[in-house]
Amino acid sequence: MAARVLMLIVAAAWLTSTNLAIAGGEPEFFHVGGKVLCQDCNQGYNEWIHGSKPIKGSKVSITCMDKRHRVIHYGSDETDEQGEYDITISKYKNGKEVKPELCTVRLVSSPDPVCNIFTNFGSGKSGVKLQRPSSVFRDLVKYTLGPFYCTLPMCEKPDTSENQEGEGSN
Repeated sequence: MAARVLMLIVAAAWLTSTNLAIAGGEPEFFHVGGKVLCQDCNQGYNEWIHGSKPIKGSKVSITCMDKRHRVIHYGSDETDEQGEYDITISKYKNGKEVKPELCTVRLVSSPDPVCNIFTNFGSGKSGVKLQRPSSVFRDLVKYTLGPFYCTLPMCEKPDTSENQEGEGSN
């Protein structure tokens, strides 16, 4: 009886590995996507969130590290007319596995001459670590991030920290 159970387990494992090999196994790439929007602080809260406008041509980057904190991949994409970007990353670079959880996505630039101050609303300024894919289907693994925002220069908060250079030091 135990031998039959063991044979069934071995056969199931073999079939699973054969099916993965036939289907191509794990996906070779993963995708990261999201939007870049302009916030106007002159609008009310509802308009501020729901009335945000896409910024075409904004640059978003992804930096992936290895376990020793060395960069193994850097990539970027520019947003389209809807303010959307989609970065495709190979799961292997120079023989090393790129682990999504060791990747950080951040806003790099905004070509909008009026709306070009990065905010950390959505963590675009400091960067977002990839956590869980939003989509896993056959050979597609995608991480969809919340929008990154830029704002107008007049909306930028001034630095009011007490540790400003030249002030308060003896």
